[in-house]
Amino acid sequence: MDQQELMIRAAWLYHVEGLTQAEIGERMHLTRRRVNELLAAALEEGIVRIGFSSPLAANIELEAELRSRFGLQDAVVVPTPGDPGLVHSVIGQGAAAYLDRLTQSRKPASIGVGWGATLRETVRHMTAVSEPQMEIRSMMGGLTRGSEINTFEIVRGFAQVLGAQCCYFAAPIYAESPQSREAIISQSVFQRIFPRTYDVDVSYLSVGDVSRQSLQVRYGLPEGTDARDLIAAGAVGDLLGRYLDAEGKPVDHPLNRQVLSPELEDYRNIPCRIIASGGTHKHAILLAVAGAGLATVIVTDADSAKAMLDCR
Repeated sequence: MDQQELMIRAAWLYHVEGLTQAEIGERMHLTRRRVNELLAAALEEGIVRIGFSSPLAANIELEAELRSRFGLQDAVVVPTPGDPGLVHSVIGQGAAAYLDRLTQSRKPASIGVGWGATLRETVRHMTAVSEPQMEIRSMMGGLTRGSEINTFEIVRGFAQVLGAQCCYFAAPIYAESPQSREAIISQSVFQRIFPRTYDVDVSYLSVGDVSRQSLQVRYGLPEGTDARDLIAAGAVGDLLGRYLDAEGKPVDHPLNRQVLSPELEDYRNIPCRIIASGGTHKHAILLAVAGAGLATVIVTDADSAKAMLDCR
């Protein structure tokens, strides 16, 4: 995040939302001294007058509305790109700036990650640091084709840019059947490893929809599984490979009993749950996870934020 955007965010929280400098520092993962410098610079440069003289102010207002409406700890709204094909990159950049600040201020001992195009773009835009005490953990099984859906590449990418350790979860996203899943999970090696997928300080995930734009629909569903059956069961998308309805509840479909990822009850115990996704095809699932309280932080684009707010 550049200097001007930091100034605008800090000034908005101070002058419009009425937060103290200490509260702003906690929200933005900055020191109180840094917040004071940003507020002074905003006044000096004319950012703060009667109103906010920047188009970024509209996105910051959307962030405030998202936090209020869905009870979020935080929200990041980036401009919606004119080319829909760039939405992963733009959201990835916004998420990278947020994670840069969060990892430096909170120093989490562990971060759990999923996979997807947005996470791949996030890694590309993060600032390289050295956090050897930190551990990056895979939260779900994956596939081996393509960098977006290769859980090993995503985990390794985050570990490399953060200078951290990595912990893989070597498993497919779905077992062949609910019975196969239980057989896998019951093995002693998985009994030791599986709880580590959700025993993290911070989780960073994206959500998927049920259209052909979804990487999981195209490449990850088990043979014989049809996305139309998921839609018929009420699914609007997935989180951690678990297909949810419009209220954010798991649908009644065998796939949800085959997935190798944390149960939603365990996932909810993670203190900081960041979800980054956007685009027209993600509106329904974003609204579902936000409405169900499955995210504590949402990173999305402006059009998606407006759609979420307009639907409630």
